[in-house]
Amino acid sequence: MAADYKDGDLMMEGVKLATVASVMGTPVYCYSRGRIETAYRAYEDAFARLPGTMICYAVKANTNQAVIGTLAALGAGADVVSEGELRRALKAGVPTSRIVFSGVAKKPSEMEFALEAGIYQFNVESEPELMALSKVAARLGLEASIALRVNPDVDARTHAKIATGKSENKFGIPWRRARACYRLAGSLPGIRVQGIAMHIGSQLLSLEPYREAYSRLAEMVAELAADGIKLESIDIGGGLGIAYEDGTVPPSQVALATLAHECLGHLGARLIIEPGRSLVGAAGVLLSEVIYVKSGESRDFMIVDAGMNDLIRPAMYDAYHGVKPLKTKASTVRSYDIVGPVCESGDTFAKGRTVPEVTAGDLIAFMDAGAYGAVMAGTYNSRLLVPEVMIAGDSFGVIRPRPTYDELIGLDTPWHAAEEREERTA
Repeated sequence: MAADYKDGDLMMEGVKLATVASVMGTPVYCYSRGRIETAYRAYEDAFARLPGTMICYAVKANTNQAVIGTLAALGAGADVVSEGELRRALKAGVPTSRIVFSGVAKKPSEMEFALEAGIYQFNVESEPELMALSKVAARLGLEASIALRVNPDVDARTHAKIATGKSENKFGIPWRRARACYRLAGSLPGIRVQGIAMHIGSQLLSLEPYREAYSRLAEMVAELAADGIKLESIDIGGGLGIAYEDGTVPPSQVALATLAHECLGHLGARLIIEPGRSLVGAAGVLLSEVIYVKSGESRDFMIVDAGMNDLIRPAMYDAYHGVKPLKTKASTVRSYDIVGPVCESGDTFAKGRTVPEVTAGDLIAFMDAGAYGAVMAGTYNSRLLVPEVMIAGDSFGVIRPRPTYDELIGLDTPWHAAEEREERTA
């Protein structure tokens, strides 16, 4: 857990979170650099038995450059899904030789940028994408190193909206078509067949789906070898879950690495793993102020200044985030629906949640908000994006400031039809 109590104050490393809220205002995201580093080293240590394994941080989980840079400094690569994420990874210090480009809808312009940057590998997700990449590479006189992302039709046993490895999902090439697709790839100009890739979903809390998927990968690698296709890399994706709720015990990095070694270690290929949530999720919290406590007909509402535009996971996935007051003062507990200010009934963080009793002006923390929090935020209701801070030891620094209203409103301009007509006739 990235934050815990000391002498009645909720602390992150050596910093009182109430101090951050006082300086920055609320809502505000806080990340523990030490917790991120510890999570990365757990992967590094676990996969040491598989030499050459490349740990590519799934940038989608949290795209702040300070987060990416913290991991890059430890040796992490990056798994990106857009040109924007690729540019962020490069600017944060990730070497191109450790970048994998995934995603189902890579545009030719994105392919061109990635080819010219010299990334390690494209994870190709369809035959049309393969043809488009060949065309772009041939035009540039460059070679694209690729892995085909195979959809193994494995149930990840996670939320339907974050499952990616079933046949009905949009991701990857159906595994029954993979051999034919590899033969096609080998015939195309500008394409160098390098590996195979897989990703079955996010927030997995059991190893069994991995076992099934890894076994299918091993079978596929053997079949391809029989076809004369020797693969250098096996991208096993990410998806290891975290304990959002008390009592949840996700598989450990050691258990995952042991399974990968058992199923794939004999194949002589370099493994690539793409952790995201399990590196940064538990390292972050979202601080918020209680604006009102309202008694309804059948329930009490805790109305806070953070909204679904700041942390959308509960509204989108019915996701659970623990809630803690920044100062322990109440000996009594109370049940609340915890809601935000956005004009949507879906702007609800929790229903019937029993927490220490609060009053207006109290500060709370939404726990385990380091992944898919700020990165998915928006400005609905013309609300400002939430600032982010990084905490290291007994100090903190701003890694994304809160924009001003002038900056937000200045992103678009009024349009006057009469003036437009005058400009066209001038």
